[in-house]
Amino acid sequence: MLLKELAAAASPLNEQQVHKLTQVAAELSATQLAWVSGYFYGISQQAQGLPVAAPAAAAQPAGKVTILYASQTGNAKGVAESLKAQADAAGVAAELFNVADYKVKQLKKETHVLIVTSTNGEGEPPDDAIEFHKQLKGGKVGKLDGLHYGVLALGDSSYEFFCQTGKDFDDYLAKAGASRLLERIDCDVDYEGAAEGWNQSAVGLLKDALQVEAANHAAPVVSLTHGAASLYTKKNPFAAELVTNQKITGRDSDKDIRHIEISLEGSDLRYQPGDALGVWFSNDEVLVDALLAQLGVAADAKVKVDDELLSIREALLHHYELTQGYASFVQAYAELSGAKKLQKLVEDKAALREYCAGHQILDIVREKKTKLTAEQLQGALRRLTPRLYSIASAQAEVEEEVHLTVGVVRYDSKGEPRAGGASSFLADRLAEGGQVRVFVEHNDNFRLPADDSIPVIMVGPGTGIAPFRAFMQEREARDAEGKNWLFFGNPHFTQDFLYQLEWQRYVKSGLLSKISLAFSRDQADKVYVQHKLRQQGAEVYAWLEQGAHFYVCGDANKMAKDVHEALIELVAEHGNKSREQAEEYVDALRSAKRYQRDVY
Repeated sequence: MLLKELAAAASPLNEQQVHKLTQVAAELSATQLAWVSGYFYGISQQAQGLPVAAPAAAAQPAGKVTILYASQTGNAKGVAESLKAQADAAGVAAELFNVADYKVKQLKKETHVLIVTSTNGEGEPPDDAIEFHKQLKGGKVGKLDGLHYGVLALGDSSYEFFCQTGKDFDDYLAKAGASRLLERIDCDVDYEGAAEGWNQSAVGLLKDALQVEAANHAAPVVSLTHGAASLYTKKNPFAAELVTNQKITGRDSDKDIRHIEISLEGSDLRYQPGDALGVWFSNDEVLVDALLAQLGVAADAKVKVDDELLSIREALLHHYELTQGYASFVQAYAELSGAKKLQKLVEDKAALREYCAGHQILDIVREKKTKLTAEQLQGALRRLTPRLYSIASAQAEVEEEVHLTVGVVRYDSKGEPRAGGASSFLADRLAEGGQVRVFVEHNDNFRLPADDSIPVIMVGPGTGIAPFRAFMQEREARDAEGKNWLFFGNPHFTQDFLYQLEWQRYVKSGLLSKISLAFSRDQADKVYVQHKLRQQGAEVYAWLEQGAHFYVCGDANKMAKDVHEALIELVAEHGNKSREQAEEYVDALRSAKRYQRDVY
């Protein structure tokens, strides 16, 4: 309230600006507010044409910390940038690098290093960390006896190799003789709170270790080379309008895939082909009511969520994950209920992962009927996280809109219908003209080549087609001369050929040089995109030798692995290489960002 009162008193801001400022400020920590104040001060000085000089430090640090990040979709980068801002605000000298821009041998010259990393696919390092990971694993860095380090790992506990890259970095550095400044933390999909706590601990330890006096430091210098960014972020999403919800699979298809169009008018949100749109959603009221009834919890029982007192029903609708099973809930409910089946599952990680993949929270609690309090239910649940969808449009084509290709999750559980969280929200519960909270998640590891003459090969079965629709719109807008080749697959030609007329138009115009289709159920033997890659192996390899970039989007569990294997095999066969040489060739493509994947 104090901020509102101060802003209102003789304020040069209008009411809408005050509201936005108050909304953003409410979500920031004291450290973040200090950084933001310096940021806006820098902008005000530049706006007046005044030079923004580096502030005179009240005390010079005895050393510095190097912050490294390895990020596939941008989450690790965001955490690392927040860590850098906190270090700046605390007077800790810090440098920030993507590991792709950092030589591993430089570690010998460092005294303090913090690493923030995600894990890609099945325990693999992010694309920008492949070489760094390989050199650390191979011991190329030598002894690091003088190095103090910390690792923050991001991951998803539903995957077998949860936070594996962070575990690897921690292990490799320890084996090289480095000392932990603080223990590694492994963060799940709802990572924000844990990451913020780790960042604060790390900065506190660094202040002591680097002997920095927390005197009256001037506001940090901020680079103002980029245009003003949108105010809307993951924590402060934009309330956008759903413009179009169109089913694009046939009436006899086994799949329900929707083409979604959302208006971004008034948001200043910008995106590039390859980026994702984050979608916040509300749970289904029917599902929430069934869960409360099963557990004997009164819908109007009060719980605290982020310092706000809500009914448990309201909290479940908007703040907690109900449409995905997860290990932490199974373990908590096993203890609360005494369910023997769940207790046995907790002891078998592989069986637990498989169980969670096919069971929602309501299914889990039905293993044994148990009455819980509202607080017990809340304590067992994980916070709701937004869903990320590969953007299926280029702003050069659609301007203040964003398009998505959404596969609606639907299945039966013991005769009862189940649906995905965000997908059923968009498809079934949000009417055209209704509002959905969104933000842009930038992905610098899935980008068209800057040189428009470079050929691209795109492998996108099912909804994996989405970013390649954006790629083609962008290349058409840029009059790009490079060749384009699409590999697409789905069950049936007549029911499941997504955006068929658009692809036919691109073929007719010559923009799409080649299209290879794999409709798996239209013949006796199943045919998938990896089979088409092998069949066209000689030409695929020729394109790669001409400098082509190779992209894959879609299912990580099977398709992406099969495509990766097909790529290695065709390189070995048509490049006359051994298996080891072919793997090195493909690794080199990834390191050069010529082999990029957006898999989920």
